[in-house]
Parts: sequence; structure tokens; C-alpha cells
Amino acid sequence: MSKLKIDLNSDLGEAFSVYKMADDEGILSFISSANIACGFHAGDPCVMNKTVKIAKEQNVGIGAHPGFADLLGFGRRKMQLSFIEAKNYILYQLGALDAFARANKTKLSHIKAHGALYNMALSDEKLALALCEAVLDFDDELILLGLSESLMIELAQKKGLCFANEFFADRAYNDDKSLVSRDIQGAVIEDEELALKRVLRLLKEGRVESISGKELSLKVDSICVHGDNPNALKLVSRLRRGLEKEGFELCSLKELVL
Repeated sequence: MSKLKIDLNSDLGEAFSVYKMADDEGILSFISSANIACGFHAGDPCVMNKTVKIAKEQNVGIGAHPGFADLLGFGRRKMQLSFIEAKNYILYQLGALDAFARANKTKLSHIKAHGALYNMALSDEKLALALCEAVLDFDDELILLGLSESLMIELAQKKGLCFANEFFADRAYNDDKSLVSRDIQGAVIEDEELALKRVLRLLKEGRVESISGKELSLKVDSICVHGDNPNALKLVSRLRRGLEKEGFELCSLKELVL
């Protein structure tokens, strides 16, 4: 019997100039897809090129991780943009990362919005549509990675885009299947055993417990660990070992969806 396949992704390339973030190289050795910052919320040309290069060497799927133009706030502060501004900001960042992908003789496989852009596009139809339209204009074969059963996934499906449902191993969920605000205690999960337990239950039973104890039913194609999680390297290492032990095969989004 063939193994069940799942993608393990992480948000990387978020260092900037002399400012360091995650152990990208270490994390890349355990994941199957990388979402690489494009210079707006984090990252710079040197970091982008280096991250793409290592991802290619590790046979990790390369995705764009566009966010709001907010280096000081790490892209986690809300911004009010028009539809055309949002679309063009996303296109700009796709083009920037694509340049480094081409220089390294590889291609982008997917896109995942970052921070406030991601969170706002879960319920803001204008932003979700801008994201989808940017993908359609840039490369309609890109996979849109988004929160399970969210508006952005619904619109991607309606637009005929390839899409993948994402589950956050290191974040708690509200009863409405949204992510718990980082301002609330318990929102970020750093315990690798707890993260693995939640992921395995979701993959086997299709269910996970919200922060209040409610049982949630979620679809999942890809598991995410944030690169800026203080325990990110231990989390991805434990998740990979645990998933493989349970008979799951890690594969990139391109292998999984297309």
C-alpha cells in the first residue's frame, strides 16, 4: 500500500541585512515546501537568493511569501489598500522572488500570503480576490496555499486556481476555525510533542481541538511551522520524524496537488 502524502512547510528567508531570524538552513533540511519572504515584510535580495539556492539544493518546493510593506511591524500590522494596490504589491513581490528562482535555474511552485495580508484575506473579499488575480496574471499554475476552508481558498477554487489547505501546527485555533490572536496566551504552540499530537489526530481523524475545547473538522494538505517560532527547528524535526514513523510521506505542494 502506498504511503499517505503530506506537505510540511515553513515561512523562511525572513532575515534582513544584519538582523537574523530563523535557522533557515537547518529547517530546510526537514521540510518539503518553503515560503520565502520577498522583501516587503522581511528579507532582502541577498537573503532571498541564498534561501532559494539552499531550497533548490535540498529539493524543497519554493514559494513566494508576500506581505504588506511593513519591515518595522514584520508585516503583522493591518494596512488599508485598494484592490489595485494590493494586486500590484503582490505581483511586485512575485516578480522579485521569481528573478532569484530563474537565476538559480528553478521555478516558483506556490504562493502564500504573510501575516496581516494573510489574516485579512481570510475574510476580506477584496484582498482575497487581489491575491487570486495576481496569481492569475503572473502564473496560473502557481498553487495558492491558504488557511483551511477560508475565503481565499473558496475564491481560488472559483477562479480555477490550484490550491492547498493549510493547517498551523504551532498555532491555536478559535471556535470559528480562525487563528487565535498572538496577543492571547496559548496562541503560539512551542511544545513539539503537543504539535505532533494535534497534527497526527487531524491527519487520522480530520479533527482538532480549538483553544476553548471545541472539536473542529478541518481539511489539510500542508502543515505549517512558522520560521520565527523560537522552537521552529525542533518542531519541524519532530514533526517529520513523527509523520514518517506513522507512515506518511513528505512531498512538496507541486507533487501533492498537481
